[in-house]
Amino acid sequence: MRRSIISLAPLFLCLLLVPFIVVGCKKKSGNGDQPAPVAPVVVVPVKPLKTDVAFWLTTPDQFSLFQKQNESLVFTATTNQFPSVEVDTAQTFQTIDGFGYTLTGGSASLINALPASAKDAVLRDLFAVDSTYIGVSYLRISIGASDLSASAFTYNDIPVGQTDPDLLQFSIDKERTDLVPVLKKILAIYPGMKILGSPWSAPLWMKTSAAFVGGSLKPEYYPTYARYFVKYLQAMQAEGITIDAITPQNEPLHGGNNPSMVMTATEQATFIKNHLGPALRAAGLQTKIIIYDHNADRPDYPLTVLNDAAARPFVDGSAFHLYAGNISALSQVRDAYPDKNIYFTEQWVGGPGNFAGDLKWHVENLVIGATRNWSRNVLEWNLAADPLYRPYTAGGCSTCLGALTVGASVLKNVSYYVIAHASKFVRPGSVRIASNLPAGLPNVAFKTPEGKKVLIVLNTSATVQNFNIKFNGKLVTSSLAGGAVGTYTW
Repeated sequence: MRRSIISLAPLFLCLLLVPFIVVGCKKKSGNGDQPAPVAPVVVVPVKPLKTDVAFWLTTPDQFSLFQKQNESLVFTATTNQFPSVEVDTAQTFQTIDGFGYTLTGGSASLINALPASAKDAVLRDLFAVDSTYIGVSYLRISIGASDLSASAFTYNDIPVGQTDPDLLQFSIDKERTDLVPVLKKILAIYPGMKILGSPWSAPLWMKTSAAFVGGSLKPEYYPTYARYFVKYLQAMQAEGITIDAITPQNEPLHGGNNPSMVMTATEQATFIKNHLGPALRAAGLQTKIIIYDHNADRPDYPLTVLNDAAARPFVDGSAFHLYAGNISALSQVRDAYPDKNIYFTEQWVGGPGNFAGDLKWHVENLVIGATRNWSRNVLEWNLAADPLYRPYTAGGCSTCLGALTVGASVLKNVSYYVIAHASKFVRPGSVRIASNLPAGLPNVAFKTPEGKKVLIVLNTSATVQNFNIKFNGKLVTSSLAGGAVGTYTW
């Protein structure tokens, strides 16, 4: 079961009825001529229970989908036999930049094509921070096309056999139809949005393959490609869109996607230290350079770049995906260079998806796993796709399930809820704090800039688990069904 985020009738009824429950019913008529008597209707006010802790729940059967629970969760000195998750604000770790998605070119085109009222409702639901909106605070976009664009392109596509070393044909005009307008609407809702840009390919005339798929950047075009990044950042800034960070290449060890480009660790180090880093600095740009942007099975790649003493000063940190490897590899890189940041920038859900399995895996490995291994953000892959997972390039991902399915209506899928459990509460500037790990209850805790505590807990067992949240020597007891995730704030 999926739910539309722009179905307004249920919302209108809820606004009318809350905070009341209507008790009573209308009897069916015994004949076609006379109306049946109507039982008395008693309207009973529903008062919120006294609670110290607010609790939002998603269950694997989808009975509860990121819904606030009306439960009394009061801290007491009473002890019990249940396991305890103890939260300790005295131990602090990394600062959080945000949680969100990749706004692919396809995502932008689908959202931008919605009727104005539906578009506004979708964007407010995703990016506003008040009411029940989920407050997405970090986006990744592609520099040029990704494989979830309608077709492959870069910002300097010229006829075969020609070159443009002065970048006279550079243009972001292809983004002005959908991506730029959607980003402007998002920034109007949440001006503090952090945006990461990642290229899937350099212009073809700069590549050894002279094709969108595969190939490497020709060494003679390293300085030209560095200027390409500068022109991109300046063009977006001219539109009022600040790109907070870039990666030199999406998935640099995967040359089979459309588009794609291979860039070895030594090539990336050379490009950064001799060209990209100095070019950004000369242009007065403060844009962060984040390296790698690929799977956790190759921590040697970012370590190779960071081991280069000339490249390292230009590098803010390393980015990871988790299509291979273990999330603990993030800590391996952080431990080697604790002054460099860690980011988690992509993970897909394969359509049609398995809600229970995907919810459990993504919360455990990304929302909890990545942040417990020093990541400053968590980004799911594509924000939106149509019911047939389109658009995508020829050879691109043909089964990537968006956080939203945009068709006759707009439906929320599992990664919407995965991110919502963190994005709404763990606002930028929050700090991860310590919490222990009872068996079967992976969790992560944060302290917000306002001093609130946020605890995200997953029950990985198949049965209901009762447990305590312990804070400042007192306990509050809650329970989660098998495979359910809860966010607790106090």
